[in-house]
Amino acid sequence: MMSLQPRECTLVKEEGENYGFCLRIEKFKTGHLIRNVEKDSPAEKAGLKDGDRVLMINGVFIDKEDHVKVTDLIRKSVIPILFLVLDDHSYESALKEGIGLEELSKTSTNQEQAEEPQPMQSGELGSAPQPRLCYLTKEKNSYGFSLKSYSKQKGLFIVDLIPLGAAVKAGVQPDDRLIEINGENVENNTHEEAVEKVKKSGNQIVLLLSDKETDQYYHRQNMQLIRGKANLKLLPHKPRNLELKKGNNGYGFYLRMEQNGKGHLIKDIDSDSPAAKAGLRDNDILVAVNGEPVEALDHEAVVEKIRQSGENATLLVVDEETNTVYKMAKISPCVYDHTRLEPHLSITKIPMHAEEENGKPRLCKLIKSTTGFGFRLNAINNVPGVFIKEVKKDGSANIAGLQDGDIVIEVNGTNVENEEYEDVVARIQDSGNSLTLLVCEEKAYQHFCSQNKAVTASMADPLNDDQGEPPAYAEIQAIEPKNALVEPQEKASSSSEEDTSL
Repeated sequence: MMSLQPRECTLVKEEGENYGFCLRIEKFKTGHLIRNVEKDSPAEKAGLKDGDRVLMINGVFIDKEDHVKVTDLIRKSVIPILFLVLDDHSYESALKEGIGLEELSKTSTNQEQAEEPQPMQSGELGSAPQPRLCYLTKEKNSYGFSLKSYSKQKGLFIVDLIPLGAAVKAGVQPDDRLIEINGENVENNTHEEAVEKVKKSGNQIVLLLSDKETDQYYHRQNMQLIRGKANLKLLPHKPRNLELKKGNNGYGFYLRMEQNGKGHLIKDIDSDSPAAKAGLRDNDILVAVNGEPVEALDHEAVVEKIRQSGENATLLVVDEETNTVYKMAKISPCVYDHTRLEPHLSITKIPMHAEEENGKPRLCKLIKSTTGFGFRLNAINNVPGVFIKEVKKDGSANIAGLQDGDIVIEVNGTNVENEEYEDVVARIQDSGNSLTLLVCEEKAYQHFCSQNKAVTASMADPLNDDQGEPPAYAEIQAIEPKNALVEPQEKASSSSEEDTSL
């Protein structure tokens, strides 16, 4: 039997950056193939090569899984993402020799884990290893993992991850050590006690986890693994830092202190106000003003802080869903704002108070050429809807007026805002040689959403039927999008103790 050596490739990318490869299935080929690895991309830097077959993702064997599910897993996986791959020749040879790829993958992974990791050197990519907070939502009445204790090791460990299950999607990895369940330390709990806590969690749970490298790093540094050191990027819902510039009538919202104990709630946002333009939404919960936490302050103190801001105020807010996740983890959303501003992170600020320009949706008619429609379609993690990516120069999409980042509202007259990525791709693929899209720029779409205003074709200029002969293709690509979109929120009425216009 021939000796095969799968390779581990760790992909790390900045926010808004693509992984720089395509994942495909091809006629007369078996497996999930790596194609079109871009020069100097995270994929190339990780060691991926054209023709590689992906065997495992984050420790889960996926060679026999449905291709669409695998691409979805890559898009929704947390960063960094670990691939185990086999080169084209070795993969084909393994099939001919009848070598079990799943067993080969697990054997290779076990050998890697047995090696002692090298201490991280100063200046290496990223910072010190961190424990991870993972938010899981049950699928088919299961979180998709089991707990196991070992006789010679203290603690409980994650095992038996279900491929493409809830745990894998949340960033849980094989042999992670369990530190906390919903903010409660379980390191000294018995197996039965921890299992009972998981069962009592309902349909959602937040786990604080540490891998072997992180455990060893903290042991060497004689440091305690605590929640405050955790990587928060894995949590699916994030606080929003918004910049407001005061108008003639103030900021254009009311701040209320609710009787139900939710905190300082944003209410009654005026249309076209600075608050609306910045992306503030009804029922947002205010947690910090100009970087100062306000969760523990009374209503008058918070109002005074905002008024003292003068003409500009920076508000850190969470929606109700985000607030629930952070409360479950027993961590303040202000911690996210501090980690977001660490020096080693690359951050691009978008001026949220800019006036809306070119705010109308657009109807675009595309005629397929021999190379397709000339664009890629992308999706946003955990949010319905899709948007346009990589419009080809002089292609059909470019000639029709599509732009990178356009949100797709309708496909051939059918609204797709709440459809899954795969369903929208299918609609486009079934459209034949002609495709009509209603699209909207992201900033304008956020503006409409903040006003709870539906985007329709009647708002766009009529189609010009004299469009030329273009090209294009809607390709499923294993990349992650740049920005999450603002979803329209319904106004909720509730009794309040205090109410102040700002």
